[in-house]
Amino acid sequence: MRITCPVCGERSAAEFSYGGDATIEMPALDASPEAWNAAVYDRENPRGAHAEFWQHAQGCRCWLKVERDTLTHKISSVALVGKAAGKGRS
Repeated sequence: MRITCPVCGERSAAEFSYGGDATIEMPALDASPEAWNAAVYDRENPRGAHAEFWQHAQGCRCWLKVERDTLTHKISSVALVGKAAGKGRS
């Protein structure tokens, strides 16, 4: 699988670290351990189109929101998130 980082360009998925499901709302930082456990571990295993967070850990270290088909691994979109949003290749 290859992911096109908006900052670095197309790279092997081996350079990225999976960051979790981008479709759920994470609890507040001061939430209970039970709320955090539910947000991190109690989730569906979707089949088909899905939004995920990935970090370009061996590159620019930016966080990305990746729209990916979990059956085919085809990536339909990649966008920067967090402080890096609005940056990218010109």
